[in-house]
Amino acid sequence: MITDVKKEKRDRRKAHIRLRVTGTPERPRLSVYKSLKHIYAQVVDDTTGATLAYASSLEGEVAGGKGKKEAAKKVGGIVAKRCRDKQIEKVVFDRNGFDYHGRVAAVAEGARAAGLKF
Repeated sequence: MITDVKKEKRDRRKAHIRLRVTGTPERPRLSVYKSLKHIYAQVVDDTTGATLAYASSLEGEVAGGKGKKEAAKKVGGIVAKRCRDKQIEKVVFDRNGFDYHGRVAAVAEGARAAGLKF
């Protein structure tokens, strides 16, 4: 029952954030989702609904790291590299209702370090 309440609260925060954060072709949205084991990041153009780039901690080049936070930083770097390959330099960061600390912040740090601008 507690997990249901936590999910409802995150969904409310997510909806509030999404009212202001939308992705355009010039500046798509970098959306981050974290589960208990893994982290996922995707760059989305909301006008067409297309995913432009994607990375997760399930990929082979990320697996085998020291911890979840290090894997999250690698995921940020990989998604930024894939964005640069598609000439995407600026994005809008969508934390998806999660607090901006820990693994979510590590994805942002990794993406910024790889050259993506928020």
